[in-house]
Amino acid sequence: MAMATDIGEAKKQTAAPPAPKRRPRNSTGRLRIMAYQVAVLIAIVAVWQIGLWTGTLKPYVYGTPWGVMQAFAEQIANGTLLRHFWVTGQEVIIGFVIGCSLGSLCGLMLWLSPLWAKILHPYMIALNGVPKIALAPLIIVWFGLGMESKIAIAAIITFIVAFLQAYKGTQEVDQDLIRLMKSLGATQWQTFRKIVMPGSVPWIVSALRLNVGFALIGAVVGEYISAEEGLGYMVYYAGQLYDLDSVWVGIFSLMFMALILEAVVARIEKMLDMEK
Repeated sequence: MAMATDIGEAKKQTAAPPAPKRRPRNSTGRLRIMAYQVAVLIAIVAVWQIGLWTGTLKPYVYGTPWGVMQAFAEQIANGTLLRHFWVTGQEVIIGFVIGCSLGSLCGLMLWLSPLWAKILHPYMIALNGVPKIALAPLIIVWFGLGMESKIAIAAIITFIVAFLQAYKGTQEVDQDLIRLMKSLGATQWQTFRKIVMPGSVPWIVSALRLNVGFALIGAVVGEYISAEEGLGYMVYYAGQLYDLDSVWVGIFSLMFMALILEAVVARIEKMLDMEK
């Protein structure tokens, strides 16, 4: 008995120490990708600066990295950039939410009425073919010069995309599942709720991704035409003064806003996948 105890104690003492916990591969891969992304940014800035040093690029045409950083710091300090960012952010987000919600809802509901789908089909084709920005002057006349017109432009552009994508999604649902529901005695509404709506989710999410850019375009174009605040106004006004450093600050701010919205959409998509 004592010998067995001694052997057990010896095994405990000679046992290998627990292996250190390894980071998940996904985390390591994500860090590596982020490092590459930072390296690409540094390379772009380096090429830009080298071009200025060698005279290949002219500062009055392309601006300078140092000038952009100075303009960014100045506008952050005096609150100008944050004010413009906030105004454009409101226009984009409100227009995006209104346009995507109503567009997706109308596109889905059109499945319930094939007759109305046939009636509206040529109008859908016409709306899809017209450059949406061509509507901007009319919308500004209808809604005025304030924030409402920019929200309306963003909402109308995103509505059209969301509407078409959602309706297309209803047409791509597996017809065998729909026939199965009918054979089981399901009503049209039950089929719509259980089969058509879930089957159209990938198309709706695709519309959300597309509409991030369209909402930004709508708001910025509206600010170009008539505004006193917003990143679009900031870029336009700085361009008129040939202040290219401030133009770059506005452009980079719009890029940052697009990344934020894209991250939100990706989060929504992930939540929808988890619910399946």
